[in-house]
This record gives sequence, C-alpha cells and structure tokens, in this order.
Amino acid sequence: MFSVAKSKLKIGLTFCLLVWLAIPPVQAAPPAPKGILTLPGNPAAELKLQDLDGNPYDLEQSRGHWVFLHFWASWCGPCRKEMPTIQTVARQFDGKAIEFRLINTAEDEDTVFAFMGIVAPDIVPLLDSDGSVTAQWQPRGLPSTFLIDPQGRIRYLALGGRHWDQSPYNEFLMELVSSKAGTK
Repeated sequence: MFSVAKSKLKIGLTFCLLVWLAIPPVQAAPPAPKGILTLPGNPAAELKLQDLDGNPYDLEQSRGHWVFLHFWASWCGPCRKEMPTIQTVARQFDGKAIEFRLINTAEDEDTVFAFMGIVAPDIVPLLDSDGSVTAQWQPRGLPSTFLIDPQGRIRYLALGGRHWDQSPYNEFLMELVSSKAGTK
C-alpha cells in the first residue's frame, strides 16, 4: 500500500513539474524611467473619436499593440515643445508593435490643423472637440501620455512634457515593444 501511494506521489509531482515547466512565464513590464508612473493595469476606458481627416478610431481596434495615447492642446507650452519629439519617435517606431494616438483636447479643427502643420505635419491627431473623452479619461494636466498594453490595460502614465526621442524614454518604448510584457 505504501509503495503504491509513493508511486502515485512521484507521478503527481512529475506531472506538476512538467506542467510548471511548460507554462511560459508572464514577463513583467519593463521598469519605467524617471517621470513615468507605473500603473496597476486597469482596463482602458472606451475611446471612440474621429481624426482630423474624418476617419473613425476605436481604441478596441488597437488590441494586440501597445498604444501611446497622448492628450494635448495647442495653447499648452510643454505640448508645443514635446510634439516634434513625438513625431520623430513615431517615425522610428513605424511598423512596430506600438500605435501613436494623439488626442487634441477641445479645440476646433482649424486651430488643430494650423498647429499640426507647423510642429508635427506627419501626425494626424484625433479630435475631442467637445472634451467628453478627455473628461472620461481625466488626465491630470496637459500633456499627459497613457501607455496601454496589447490587452487594453493602462500600464504607464507620463505627466508633463519630455523628449520621447531621447534616452531614457526612447529606449523604454523600444523595450516595451520588444518585450512580451502585457501580452498575457
């Protein structure tokens, strides 16, 4: 009787070990550089807007990619300084597993068009003309950038402007898209 129980225990432990070895580890998201807050990963709020060209956008369609979701306004000094760096980094990451979505906060199309034509002509922003999406997301100031993982969870928040095209921020974005973080 004892040898049967011992044999079953060995088989059970072997099975558990094989299952444990077969399950790939969930990679933690990379540590954020100074000035970027790591968040608990709550699901992102619904987001449906049109871009400056009138094309619809739904955040749900970005599942499977990291999303760089940036709230800004043309009257915001730090936004003005930061926007060209976002355009540069968006070009660098073109075709990689991150999408750049920039949401203008409650300004008219003419203002947005004039501003983008000067500071970031290659980016087509999303328009939150009535400010309702901004109110729902509640950024704590402008500019604010949310980094949303491929599963639609908010993983990081950057408050205020920064040089996204320089170290350590550029390297951080590269590490995000090359890691398996947020894919489970």
